[in-house]
Amino acid sequence: MSIPDRKTIEDFLHGQVACWNKGDKQGFFAHYREVASKGLSIEYVGQPERDAWQVLEGMWAQQQTRVRIEVKLVVINGSEAACHHRNAFIGNEGGIETIELYRFEEGLLSVRYFIAA
Repeated sequence: MSIPDRKTIEDFLHGQVACWNKGDKQGFFAHYREVASKGLSIEYVGQPERDAWQVLEGMWAQQQTRVRIEVKLVVINGSEAACHHRNAFIGNEGGIETIELYRFEEGLLSVRYFIAA
């Protein structure tokens, strides 16, 4: 396994959002498993470290039916990406802005979420 190329990173970033928005939990997790076969870390910046797979499960259970992800900007440089997403509330006004940093290695994915309070 090698470091993912730009197309693989783009496919992951856009694919996982598409699966989230259509309620495809199996597809959502498959995107993560594909790029993080050797390990996944997820950090909500400013919060204690937690198990990444449990973070994704909790995120899905608590937010998927309440939030639609709107992609505002995706920047990919080498094996890293930065995304600006608006997590729009379904059926209500407003949403939550996030900046998400992704670092891809050989079978490893590290994600850092910055959430606007």
